Amino acid sequence: MPGLCVALVFALLSFIPSLLPRPALFQGLVTGIDAAIGYGLGVLGAFVWREFADRPPRQPSAQAWQALMVVGGTSALVAMLLGIRWQRLASVLVDIEPQHPLMMLLVPPLAVLLFVLLVAAARTVRGGYRKVAALLSRHMGARAARALGVGLLVGAGFALATGVVWEGALRLLDRTFALADAETPGRVTRPTTELRSGSPQSLVEWDDLGREGRVYVGRGLLAPDISEITGDPALDPIRTYAGVRSAEDTEERADLAVRDLERAGGLERAYLLVITTTGTGWVEPSAVGSFEVLTGGDAASVAMQYSYLPSWLSFLVDQERAREAGRVLFDAVYERWSALPAADRPKLYVFGESLGSFGGETAFSGEFDLRNRTSGALFVGPPNFNPLYRGFVDERDPGSREVEPVYQRGRTIRFTNFPRRDIEPADRAWDGSRVLYLQHASDPITWWSPDLILQRPDWLEEQRGHDVMEETRWVPFVTFWQVSADLALGFSTEPGHGHNYTGEHVDGWAAVLQTDWPAEQLDQLRSLVRDGGMRKPLPRPPG
Repeated sequence: MPGLCVALVFALLSFIPSLLPRPALFQGLVTGIDAAIGYGLGVLGAFVWREFADRPPRQPSAQAWQALMVVGGTSALVAMLLGIRWQRLASVLVDIEPQHPLMMLLVPPLAVLLFVLLVAAARTVRGGYRKVAALLSRHMGARAARALGVGLLVGAGFALATGVVWEGALRLLDRTFALADAETPGRVTRPTTELRSGSPQSLVEWDDLGREGRVYVGRGLLAPDISEITGDPALDPIRTYAGVRSAEDTEERADLAVRDLERAGGLERAYLLVITTTGTGWVEPSAVGSFEVLTGGDAASVAMQYSYLPSWLSFLVDQERAREAGRVLFDAVYERWSALPAADRPKLYVFGESLGSFGGETAFSGEFDLRNRTSGALFVGPPNFNPLYRGFVDERDPGSREVEPVYQRGRTIRFTNFPRRDIEPADRAWDGSRVLYLQHASDPITWWSPDLILQRPDWLEEQRGHDVMEETRWVPFVTFWQVSADLALGFSTEPGHGHNYTGEHVDGWAAVLQTDWPAEQLDQLRSLVRDGGMRKPLPRPPG
């Protein structure tokens, strides 16, 4: 009975609003998992209480079961009706078509099914514990045997999860995703221009670039496409890249990418962009494409792959590799760049999105290091654990909100939810290097943190962001799990919400580069990005 009571409470709490709306099937999964967690906590609490009170379990009465059914059924109905309302409001805020209310009828059966499966699995584990305790009780008291049995079971589970099983699973995943990394998407072919890695003239082999590396160098706009937008003469942009297979370790990979950049003439361009990729080596096409168009093609960019794992998995297990890749690549570029005569150096910029922003930050110690060693940076959708980002936000000027903070009156570092509008503080000069963070109030990547378990965040104490419901509240542990579930829905929104920043790179770079483009040209560039124009394959070689 205690387990079911707590399970009911947790299931009801799963309907409270979070950052993003949930499809009915996903809500069913969340509710089932919440209920199973609550059941486990209820059973554990009852067990501990009985051990301290030294009494056996009590069988609940028929009246208690009836009360649980009536209260549980009524509460579940109310929670579902409120959940329907909240989901529709959240959908409107993030520009998603609300799902039909009847879809919520799928939630109870799916939640119950998942709850039963998870409880059955837990009871299988409990059966193993009882066998261990029974064996130990032959040599010690029953209570000591139970306590030691729990300790052994938890210790063995932890050792397996963090040791043999964990390492084996990571190796298996790495090999699995390495196979996918060898594929080349359709319409992407080896470039013939010497301005791209993987070309016949390149120091980097086409087959070693990896899937995302081949996409990065095999797509993009060339001079005629850029001139059509700008109305002025343009250059073909330079793109260089090194894949995991290109070299044995991170330092050799970075050195190879930078030597290929030098070979292609990247240090002779007016603008140079250092990119820290995410996960599998993905480079956001609208980010690099916007940078190239806004600079008239007189730009070079360099990036490298550090993992075979996709972004969401890299977010969990590859943070150290992202940190190393961002630092080593920038240092390799900076070494060559700083050796040039000051008058001949290109303007140096940094870009990172999501986990790439984490890696991109690690090359710098703080605000003045960014200001002194770069002409600017654009960091998009930063995870909450980014050290510099977190420091800037925590030390923000009094009166500014966590969802759109102001740091040191915006002298170098600025934040925005809407890059198309004036970036605050709009009444203060933004001279010298410009570092801009794009973040959304509804982006779970930015707001997820273990601190949510026991600590109310500022973004839920202050006025909510424009696309987060006022009804969103902090509940210990529950909010942490709700935002954890939201991580899977980050790209389920339209651009401008969640973790979807498509097209906003145009205005982000326009601010960082300090361009004076007419509004109609920026509109044209945004439309091109939204229509997938930055994914245009390079011309196929003759024959």
